[in-house]
Amino acid sequence: MHYLPLSWPFFVALWFLFAVLATLVEIGILGYVFETLGVNRRYMLLLLVCSLLGSYVNIPVAQLPPEYVRSGEVVDVFGVRYIVPVVRQSGTVLAINLGGAVIPVILSIYLILKHREFFQSFLAIGIVTLVVHLMARPVPGVGIVVPIFIPPLIAAVVAVSLSRWHAPALAYIAGSSGTLLGADVLNLDKLHGMGAPIASIGGAGKFDGIFLTGIVAMLLAGILGGGRHHRRLVDS
Repeated sequence: MHYLPLSWPFFVALWFLFAVLATLVEIGILGYVFETLGVNRRYMLLLLVCSLLGSYVNIPVAQLPPEYVRSGEVVDVFGVRYIVPVVRQSGTVLAINLGGAVIPVILSIYLILKHREFFQSFLAIGIVTLVVHLMARPVPGVGIVVPIFIPPLIAAVVAVSLSRWHAPALAYIAGSSGTLLGADVLNLDKLHGMGAPIASIGGAGKFDGIFLTGIVAMLLAGILGGGRHHRRLVDS
């Protein structure tokens, strides 16, 4: 099941943000991003590219009972235009988005195991989950939607508060996992009756926030990592 989760202008804007970040990394302004985040530069940039491309792919896992569904529309929520795909079935398909759920979860698990900050990770995920769940909004035809900037901002504040040394990794873990849990998993009971042809976990309504969480995590890495490098130079 393949379709863009956002209208073209917003999807292009995410590609533009990624291009700016990649340029800053390549010219050295964010040269310490990946040292702090704990992921090889090439792998992290590749994962972000895969997330953007993977947002087009939804993996069906279940079929909800038949109901009237909206199809082939564009819905405007929180200032962002989401695409309701054209479908022919009468029920809602429950799916998992490759770029907004599968890749972020795998990367989050890797970061938790690498940095071994289990308590901080689960606490941060819990806080972001609660905040996102309180702000999540069911939208007919689309599914569960959250304001685009809330997950990355909350994740950044929580991460810096809990662990400055591992704040970038913690921001990514909390922002991506907390959004998936708070917006999607805890609202599965609300999906039936919204007329959404595809209810995608990590897809439309959440992908933009999850992707921006990765951008914010790397910016945090650049800021904190650069600051630590400067202190090391001064001490030496």
